[in-house]
Amino acid sequence: MNKKSKILFCILAFFSIPLLADSSLAKLSQDSYWLQLGHYRTAVTSDWKSEVDESSFFIATQGKTNPKAELLATIDAFNGKNLNSEETNVMICRFPARFNWLKTKVDNDWGELDCPELQRWKTVIDPAGITLVFPTAFMNNPSSMFGHTLLRIDAKDQTRNKELVAFAVNFAADPDLHDNAATYAYKGLVGSYPGRFSLMPYYRKVREYNDLESRDIWEYKLNLTPIEVERVLLHLWELQSTHFDYYFIDENCSYQLLSLLQLARENIDLTSSFTMQAIPSDTVAVLRDNQLLQEPNYRPAFGTKLFHYSQQLSDTELKAARSLMEGGELDESAYTIQQKAAILEMAYEWLNFEFYDLGLDRDIVAPRTNRLLMARSKIKLPSPFTQPLKPSISPEQGHGSSRFGVSIADTDSDQARYSISYRLAYHDLLDQSAGFIPGAQISFFDIEASINNANNSRLEKLYFIDAMALPVDNRIFDSWSWNIRMGFDRQADKKTQSGHWFTQGGYGKSIGDPNQLQAYLLGSFELNGGDITDNDLKAGVGSELGAIWQVNTSNKAALMANIMYLPDSDVDYHYQVDLDWNWAFERNWALRSKLRHQKWRAQESMVKLTLYHYF
Repeated sequence: MNKKSKILFCILAFFSIPLLADSSLAKLSQDSYWLQLGHYRTAVTSDWKSEVDESSFFIATQGKTNPKAELLATIDAFNGKNLNSEETNVMICRFPARFNWLKTKVDNDWGELDCPELQRWKTVIDPAGITLVFPTAFMNNPSSMFGHTLLRIDAKDQTRNKELVAFAVNFAADPDLHDNAATYAYKGLVGSYPGRFSLMPYYRKVREYNDLESRDIWEYKLNLTPIEVERVLLHLWELQSTHFDYYFIDENCSYQLLSLLQLARENIDLTSSFTMQAIPSDTVAVLRDNQLLQEPNYRPAFGTKLFHYSQQLSDTELKAARSLMEGGELDESAYTIQQKAAILEMAYEWLNFEFYDLGLDRDIVAPRTNRLLMARSKIKLPSPFTQPLKPSISPEQGHGSSRFGVSIADTDSDQARYSISYRLAYHDLLDQSAGFIPGAQISFFDIEASINNANNSRLEKLYFIDAMALPVDNRIFDSWSWNIRMGFDRQADKKTQSGHWFTQGGYGKSIGDPNQLQAYLLGSFELNGGDITDNDLKAGVGSELGAIWQVNTSNKAALMANIMYLPDSDVDYHYQVDLDWNWAFERNWALRSKLRHQKWRAQESMVKLTLYHYF
């Protein structure tokens, strides 16, 4: 190489260095781990958009939509560009997860983290592992109808008896306390509440879910190394002072916990499959599919334990326990010492439950509970009660929350119709019960369209929500059942089936056993519109009743009917009777048959067969 060539080569090399560096950083800004650190997802109006909705989370002005700009600004801040040493350390300690990761990717002479406040925080937590906690569904709260997830940070010296004093990581909406239930549900659907991470003692969440709301809790220890636990906690530190717009359906508690947990490893993706909804049981299943879950522990709810205890007592013993709760005396000559121990324990637990559940006056309840405890302590016997058994199927082992179906149906007034259906979420009374709450239904955005041999297509139904809770009355609990439906379906008209828009709700009672045979009767009210009412708004009042038989773990049968009187209509009443059979031949596959007879302006019968796939 001659002298001129060498000079030209050096000039080109000199100017290529920043180009190569810029190319390397541009590639790094698209690294999946950097995108996860910034919670970036692809967007409609830009290539990327962060789900974080707090401007202080970003160093670059365009950081929310530009991961490269945020990367360059972060590196400049960590290098102390335009900052003194104290300001530089503040930036490093604000983003320790970014700092530790970039140290391994960028050729800079950065030292170790020197963050006293962060170190004190970690010392208090004393982390050794992380447990995913899944309280099951709570049907009386719109935001908890699908369940909830949170994390427990397990300390190094933790035992089973010390779990309650561990720290819990929770992500939840921060609602306006003045909002009513309808406003709360609406704002949660459209993302009008800020969602925040918080750290609190685990016993507070157990008290809230296990005791006050009587929800069973599943605890899954995660397969994470100490280094992976450290990465999660460093990113949690970064998120403590920020917020996300909270959406009940997708960007909810379960989704955001996955986005936190996936920071444990560079090669793991836990969130990209959740584009439309993030149901808690599905997010637990994703962790299972990534081999992150250990065998779960089961923490039965206060109500679950109380009902289990009651089944071990006779009617006479239970009546004696109720008398003690109300301040009565125990006829000690009528019972053995073992029976007295059981009656006293039952009275204490039952009174405690009603104190939380019914909000009883502490000044009245406290002397009675103390008296019961003192009487029980004098009987030197262990507890006579067995504990509830752990269910054989945990929530993540149930069927998928979304559902697709293909059907063929034949009616009196029409030729055969072929239909496809889709349900966004998540479970109905005839679906396989394993992993779900028996006697509870939550169908959200359930749509079906059909076509016949003459190529006439139509919308068969669109249910925005179809929810039902059927807790049964028993010797302990006086429970009320309810349902609510909103949407569109078709009803029997003179020549065909006409469209019907409706809102309906009911309230009543259930009896039996949801795991075997259960029956219910609800008083019902509805508002009707559409072609079937000549587009007038018509009110209806009546009743709904049914029986559901769990034949075995794979088969269910149900007979359901309703009759509604229409006082201000050209039709006196309408009714519908359904006989259904569901065969779940695989966890995510089922075959369902339906016989239906309905009347509005005319009577019509239908037979229908549907193949469902859950995913």
